[in-house]
Amino acid sequence: MSARSTSPSLSELIDARLSRREVVQGLLASTAFAALPGAAFAGTMGDPSTLTFVQPSHTISPDQAVSPGHAAQVLVRWGDPIEAGLEPFDPRRLTAAGQEKRFGYNNDFLAFLPLPVGSTVSDHGLLCANFEYTNPELMFPGLEIKTKLETMTREQVDAEIAAHGHGIVEIRREGDTWSVVEASPFNRRLSALSTRIALSGPAAGHPRLRTSADPDGRTVIGTLNNCSGGVTPWGTVLIAEENIDTYFGGDPKKTQEAANHARMGLKGKSRYAWSRFHDRFNVEKEPNEPNRFGWVVEIDPYDPTFTPVKRTALGRFKHEAATVVVTPDRKVVVYTGDDEAFEYLYRFVAARKYDPTRRQANFGLLDEGTLSVARFDDEGGLVWLPLVFGQGPLIPANGFNSQADVVIETRRAADLLGATPMDRPEDVEASPVTGKVYMVLTNNTKRPPEKVSRANPRSDNRHGHILELIPPGAGKPGTAHHDAERFRWSVLLLAGAEKDGAHYHPKTAQYGQWLSCPDNITFDRKGRLWIATDQGSAQARHGIPDGIYACDLEGEGRALVKFFYAVPKDAEMCGPCFTPDGTTLFAAVQHPGEDSTFDSPSTRWPDFKDDMPPRPSVVAIRRKDGRPIG
Repeated sequence: MSARSTSPSLSELIDARLSRREVVQGLLASTAFAALPGAAFAGTMGDPSTLTFVQPSHTISPDQAVSPGHAAQVLVRWGDPIEAGLEPFDPRRLTAAGQEKRFGYNNDFLAFLPLPVGSTVSDHGLLCANFEYTNPELMFPGLEIKTKLETMTREQVDAEIAAHGHGIVEIRREGDTWSVVEASPFNRRLSALSTRIALSGPAAGHPRLRTSADPDGRTVIGTLNNCSGGVTPWGTVLIAEENIDTYFGGDPKKTQEAANHARMGLKGKSRYAWSRFHDRFNVEKEPNEPNRFGWVVEIDPYDPTFTPVKRTALGRFKHEAATVVVTPDRKVVVYTGDDEAFEYLYRFVAARKYDPTRRQANFGLLDEGTLSVARFDDEGGLVWLPLVFGQGPLIPANGFNSQADVVIETRRAADLLGATPMDRPEDVEASPVTGKVYMVLTNNTKRPPEKVSRANPRSDNRHGHILELIPPGAGKPGTAHHDAERFRWSVLLLAGAEKDGAHYHPKTAQYGQWLSCPDNITFDRKGRLWIATDQGSAQARHGIPDGIYACDLEGEGRALVKFFYAVPKDAEMCGPCFTPDGTTLFAAVQHPGEDSTFDSPSTRWPDFKDDMPPRPSVVAIRRKDGRPIG
């Protein structure tokens, strides 16, 4: 395990003044747990949820399933052309050049941006999709999971690299059917193989970001492992680089960045064959290349000529989400989690204010500001700790010689400040209705009983939980002070079945369904929470599919979770997002058939053709009567 904060855990703080029996008795009564479903809604008659859709079967299947009365259209799949005039997709003839003109692999974060810019149109817009990672054994025939690293060819590796990155496609709805506009000038692929991306902010040009191919340290080729992301008020998209450690071969211990690489998880054994053919993915040959990944990238989907920018002021770690909100006095705040067990929650507050009248004036807002990390206390309080060079332990004596060092080694800086280690912080989103912030903690099977805390209340937390963070002023649209130093927090739900110590609304077993491993979240127009899940290889063991669930956040139906959509076997649900009118819900189905192979897949969704492997795809879900979903 990498080095972590040495500050007392929350459980140690609790035990210092309360007996174990008093802790157990006081959980639901404490400020931190007062909002757990239970006492507040006891005695409610009937189904208290405002969600009225019928739930589909809660079972694993080779095909998708959606609530009756809805239709789930496969809108765009891996390999579908985003340029006009391309041949039909043939995975047996996939090349890197061809892949860069087609939809990428393992679509994750999705954003729908209406056309024209600044409008609230719901039947015409730009669909922005992250392509997080690849499963080469499902992309190419003849590969086996155990031997793929040794047997992949240079051509296959280059096509795999080209399948990473981001994609922008113009889409239009006619009647109930969405389609991609193949000849659109907006259609664009950002590829890990060839797209030039600028570096900005405090780390741009720093010697630790310079390589033989980029001696200035200001231009990176590509973006990797783009998981969740966010949309700015000025209409750009933020995509977050997550598990960048998995791409690099070579022995990091032989480099001057050994400690830094270890803290980011580089172990000298890559999950990919890239370093066999590309020196930049061999840390012994290019020790600074990993420092050029793990950032948040800003893209302007409305401008095909825009050069993407890695905003280094937001810190370097395994980003999940980059959610942007604006305070009542127009300060811009970005929330992001670090998706690994025992990692932290971060927040960035821009130095300059958002200008709603001048779109271009906002493009540099994320280059200057204050990055902070969260510390949760045992009384339901949260304090934001600034990660600023020269303050506290972030000084030359501890290896920090500038703000560039702080953002390059954000994790180590947060360790020294005593941030609270969490159970895999994934998506972090703010409700557009109340301003409350919801933090998804997917799971953590490594937490021992002695490290249980009120913010992370279960050891061996296989099913995850969701926290509700409450900034001062939250409760109405536009009133929350997201830049405040201190928040309050409570537990919204503890996932899993009853035997796992789960907590939802007390009538969930009667009217709803249990879920496992919440991951991405979004909100509908009424402020209800929609939850995408990712159980990984535990899906079969738990016996339930991954998919989309929803629940109220206010009123008598708070935390009564209902099941809405199931992904196919071995897939993960990602990136849910609504059109402005709430009549279409886009969702990304990632890695269907994972842990099987091209030649013998566990499902052939969505084509179900003998000559076609499973294909990650974006699904557009609509009610058959055209009314808003939910």
